[in-house]
Amino acid sequence: MIDPRSTPLALAAAAVALLLTGCSFIPTYERPAAPVPTTYVMAATVAASTSKDPAATAPWQDYFADPRLQQLIETALANNRDLRVAMLNVEQARATYQVRRADQYPGVGLAANASRAPASGSGDLTNSFSVGLAVSAWEIDFFGRLASLKEQALAQYLATEEGRNAAQVSLVAAVANGWLTLLADEELLDLSRQTLASREESVRLTKMRLDAGVASELDFRQAESLTQAARATLAQQQRQRALDENALALLLGQALPSEVAASLAGSRLANAPAMAPLPAGLPSELLTRRPDIRQAEQQLVGANANIGAARAAFFPRISLTAQAGTASGELSGLFKNGSWGFTIAPSLLLPIFDAGRNQANLESAQASRSIAVAQYEKAIQTAFREVSDALAGQATLGEQALAQQRQAEAESARLQLADLRYRNGVSSYLDLLDAQRSLFTAQQAVVQVRLAQLQNQVALYKALGGGAPVSMQPGS
Repeated sequence: MIDPRSTPLALAAAAVALLLTGCSFIPTYERPAAPVPTTYVMAATVAASTSKDPAATAPWQDYFADPRLQQLIETALANNRDLRVAMLNVEQARATYQVRRADQYPGVGLAANASRAPASGSGDLTNSFSVGLAVSAWEIDFFGRLASLKEQALAQYLATEEGRNAAQVSLVAAVANGWLTLLADEELLDLSRQTLASREESVRLTKMRLDAGVASELDFRQAESLTQAARATLAQQQRQRALDENALALLLGQALPSEVAASLAGSRLANAPAMAPLPAGLPSELLTRRPDIRQAEQQLVGANANIGAARAAFFPRISLTAQAGTASGELSGLFKNGSWGFTIAPSLLLPIFDAGRNQANLESAQASRSIAVAQYEKAIQTAFREVSDALAGQATLGEQALAQQRQAEAESARLQLADLRYRNGVSSYLDLLDAQRSLFTAQQAVVQVRLAQLQNQVALYKALGGGAPVSMQPGS
């Protein structure tokens, strides 16, 4: 049975709760349809994967098995300045959300006043002292303006956090690509050194044949030209290797660790640990896997909430100012009996004429939501294209690498035959030089295609949202 004496208190509490809760003018959010096909074009041509785990659930520690690469990624995650800025942006957005949430609650402070003014009628100077707790202009969010702003700040915080996650995924992929590029540089440098040594030996032998009257000066000059070309290629690759190491050091936030740099000598891409095959899945799964898509959606949610705040601005704004404490004409009488009291001063402001400001704000918020929808759809289309490109590479780069390797083997056999024919006087020295040049080009192409194949696997891992950390919801 309800105690009648508790009914007024319950009604008052219910009224306060209603005032605090208010209403909301935020439009009902509906996720836009993904403007992409339901399947990937090249997915059917890619061999079935032996892995059943999606890339988003595969930690980078498991996907990149090379211990040296793992060390570099850990270093980059700890020291990379772009990622650090992204993390600080999350903290800033979180603080902004806390500010918006605090706006819904009254701010209570200690107020103390002292004044001296002529009394009405007599004109004698009188003193007035007061001290107490005060609530200054607390807006009662009956129409949900502050709640909408809080929801917008929450969505912005979540979007910023997803942006940090996207930055981490990009950083991991960039470090992996930089490491693979260094491995390729080392292999190309070794190949260039071997080629230069071979051509220098060819120049020496040709010079001996020239002095003996067996070879012409044309043969000697051709051999010398090809040697200088190899020397120029070596210098170019040494410069490119230094540039690639500098780029990787920028990602790491520090110089390449000495033990890792020392281990690069003699490295081969063919000896790099294999990466696990990844199932592409469906394009719709990218909506939950890719942090950049989740970021775009949270920005859309925030723009949607901002419309609610713009709509609420058309309705009255109710605020409350209150103070409870003690007042007296004498400083010594502040805390005596009978000096205690309180004041409550509610106010209401109803916009009548604002030169179209509120309407313009609403139209701006609606346009921002339309922009956010387009950006969200573009993020989905970009993700679809990146996955499709990676699948296209996966379907063709393996065949290209095999063909390139066979071409290099054929050029190697051709060089042996051309050298044999030249030594026996059957063919000219020009045929031998052409075979040497073609073999060097084919060997370089083998390394470059192998690098493209490995980097394509990294691109697929990134495009599928691999290695994205789990987002945390802010505390209530």
